[in-house]
Amino acid sequence: MKKVLFVCLGNICRSPTAEAVFRAKVKQSGLEQVIVHDSCGTAGYHVGEAPDRRATQAAQKRGYPMSDLRGRQVCDEDFEEFDYILAMDRSNYSDLKRRAPEHHHPKIQLFLKYSSTDEREVPDPYYGGAEGFDYVLDLVEDACDGLLQRLQDEL
Repeated sequence: MKKVLFVCLGNICRSPTAEAVFRAKVKQSGLEQVIVHDSCGTAGYHVGEAPDRRATQAAQKRGYPMSDLRGRQVCDEDFEEFDYILAMDRSNYSDLKRRAPEHHHPKIQLFLKYSSTDEREVPDPYYGGAEGFDYVLDLVEDACDGLLQRLQDEL
């Protein structure tokens, strides 16, 4: 069993998008019984809230439902529970490293490490327009493919 946690700042745009895309790809691969996924934010701004409407709409257009997801903040137990803790940007990465016990640091990585692009950070689309959410989806789909391939190789 492999457990993956996607992390951004508020858990209403990037990390729930990654969770929704990854959930669909895991299901398509028939691996729901051996790969667990979740998402959270480093900050507690949106605990209990649904993802941003614009993120939900962009994801839905590509066939990734995410209206069932709710925001939550990373907690100490996450560092024990998850095998992969994937940060959307360097700020999230640094926040996670500061919070996690040192022996869990190897689990914390930038999500786009699994992407085929040269990008290393998923930009926060919150203050932009619809095109920002589409770009996030492009990056996330690509990185989810790479991540899923890595996990399949490990299983």
